[in-house]
Amino acid sequence: MPESPAFLRAALTVCWAATASLSSGQSTPPKANDSTTPLHLLQPDYPVPYGQPAVADVTKVLDRVYTYLAGVTPMEVIDKQTSQPITSFGTFNPNAVLKPGDFRLTSYEWGVTYAGMLLASEATGDPRYAEYTNQRLAFLVNLIPYFREQVRANPQANTSLRPMLAPHALDDAGAMAAAMIKATRTGRVKADLRPQIDTYLSYIQTREHRLADGTLARNRPQPNTLWLDDLFMSVPALAQMGKLTGNGAYYDEAVKQVLQFSNRMFNRQKGLYMHGWVEGMSVHPEFHWARANGWAVMTAVELLDVLPETHPGRAAVLDLLRTHVRGLAACQSGSGFWHQLLDRTDSYLETSATAIYVYSMARAINRGWIDPLAYAPVVLLGWNAVATKVTEKGQVAGTCVGTGMGFDPAFYYHRPINLYAAHGYGPVLLAGAEVIHLLKKQQFEINDSSLQLTQKR
Repeated sequence: MPESPAFLRAALTVCWAATASLSSGQSTPPKANDSTTPLHLLQPDYPVPYGQPAVADVTKVLDRVYTYLAGVTPMEVIDKQTSQPITSFGTFNPNAVLKPGDFRLTSYEWGVTYAGMLLASEATGDPRYAEYTNQRLAFLVNLIPYFREQVRANPQANTSLRPMLAPHALDDAGAMAAAMIKATRTGRVKADLRPQIDTYLSYIQTREHRLADGTLARNRPQPNTLWLDDLFMSVPALAQMGKLTGNGAYYDEAVKQVLQFSNRMFNRQKGLYMHGWVEGMSVHPEFHWARANGWAVMTAVELLDVLPETHPGRAAVLDLLRTHVRGLAACQSGSGFWHQLLDRTDSYLETSATAIYVYSMARAINRGWIDPLAYAPVVLLGWNAVATKVTEKGQVAGTCVGTGMGFDPAFYYHRPINLYAAHGYGPVLLAGAEVIHLLKKQQFEINDSSLQLTQKR
C-alpha cells in the first residue's frame, strides 16, 4: 500500500535534516532505512527509456528512417558498364540495371517497407511516406515492358526485374503483392499495378510447391519443408486480394494456410511457433526463432484486418493470435527487446522481431482483439527499446541478417547483425506508425512507478 502524505513529509524531513547536518560539519547523517525513507520512490536505472513516449518523439524516429531511406533507394536505371543514367526506354540496353542503392526495391523486405511507409503516412498525416511507396511502385511497374524480353530470354538470370517478371519463390511474391494491393486500394498510385499483382498471386496459387494437403512448402533444406516465414510470404497477399476483389476463395485459402501451418508448428503450451517443420522427420526440433514468430503473428493481424467478421475461420485465427501474443509477451526481456531465440535468454536481443511484435500487438489492441490493460505496456516498452536502435542517420541497428533454417542452436545464436539487413526498416515504420495510433486512442499513467493504461472510473 502506498505510504501516506504524512509519511512522505516525514521522510523528506529526514533527508533535509541529513543535508543540513552535512553542511554544518557533522560527519554522520541520520540513518536512512525503510522506516525513514520512501525507498519505493528511488528511481530505477532502466536500460531503455521507461514510460509513455510522446507522439512527436515517435514521429521523429520515423522521420529519420524516412530521410535515410529516401536518400539511399534511388529510382533510376543506369548502364552497368558506364554507370551513366538511361533515360530513353525505346530500345533495350542489355547493360541496363536499376541503380544500386543500400537496398533492393523488389525484395520481400521492401514489400514490408512499402507497407510501413503507407501506414506511417496514415498515422502522421505526412504525405511523403506514402509518396515514397507510390512513386517507387509506379517506377517499377512502368519498367516492366522495358525489361520483359531480358527476363524472358533468361528467367534464371539475376536481372533487375526478374523477381517481378519471373518469381522463383514466395519471397519474391507475397510481401510485394500485399503492398501493391494496399497501395492500389488507396487510389493514389499513378500506374496500373493490377497486372503485376496478378503475376504474384498466380505464383502463390499455382506454382509454389505444396504438401499433399495443399500446405505451401519448399524442397529446401529438406524435401517437403515448411518454413514459418512463408505464412507472411503468402497469406497477407491472399487476404488483401480477397479484399480487393471480393472473392471469398482468397480468404478461404488464407485461413487454410494459417490453420494447416499452425497444426504442425504451433506449440500451444508455450504459445510459440517452431521455425521449421520437415515432413520426413519423426522429431521436429523446436527452435523458436524470433523473426519467424514475428512473421507469423503479423500474418494473423494482417489476415484479421480484412477477413470478414462472418468468415467461419475467423474465430480460430483470433484464438491463435491471442495465444501467440500471450506466449510472446511472456518472453519479453527486461530491456523491452525479445531474444533471437525467444525462450533462450542467453541468445542476443534482436531489433526486427521486437519491432514486428510492437506493431502486431499495437494493431491488435487498436482493433480490439487483445486486452489493452495487459499488453499496452508491453508495446510501449518494446517501442522504447526499438527507438534506441534507430541511429541519428536513420539506420536500424541490431537486426539479424537473412536466415535459413537450422536444426542446432549455434546456427541461430551466431547469425550476424548488420545495419544493412533490410528486414529491420519496414517493421520499425510499421511499429512507430501503429504506436502513434495507440497513443492517440489511449491514455497512460505512471501508477506506483509502473506504466499502465488509464482506466476511466
